[in-house]
Amino acid sequence: MNVIESFQDLVAQVPDFIQPFIVALAGAVPFVEGEGATTIGILGGLNPVVAVAAAAIGNFLCVFVLVTLSSGARSVIVTRNQVRKDAREAVLATGGTRRASEDEFENDYATSDRKSARIVKFQRALDKYGVPGVSLLGPLLLPTQFTSTMLAAGGVSKARVLFWQAIAIAAWSILFGVVVGGVVHNAG
Repeated sequence: MNVIESFQDLVAQVPDFIQPFIVALAGAVPFVEGEGATTIGILGGLNPVVAVAAAAIGNFLCVFVLVTLSSGARSVIVTRNQVRKDAREAVLATGGTRRASEDEFENDYATSDRKSARIVKFQRALDKYGVPGVSLLGPLLLPTQFTSTMLAAGGVSKARVLFWQAIAIAAWSILFGVVVGGVVHNAG
């Protein structure tokens, strides 16, 4: 049994007032997200509007936590690197000699020769489409949780990432709600 079937079974087994919470929980799972959770909710018998809202909220809350954490981690790393650079410059400015290698202070974890192919592809897409394009088109390739974390860790402001991710999550959830809701309504 896969994750989606597990959530569908769970939605069918819990009381009606708990179902939106299960759909929201499903929305927080990468690769299920708002689109899959919307589908789970509608197929589980929820009103499409409730399913879309619960799925989008669950997906966005997860993205919010991840963006906040990755943005904070980036700040710590940037601050640490700046402190190291300042310390090196202070030693050199006072005529001190360096015993450590230059690489110790120039520990740039993001040099192009060490980036994975996916990060390089992501950076190209970001350069080509910008934050709005990556946020809106990203769910076609990667979960919003991955996309938003990469944007925040890459230095895009937290507010900008959250704004565009909220729009993307809402748009994709609504699109799936309309399509799945229409199919279920026409079949019934």
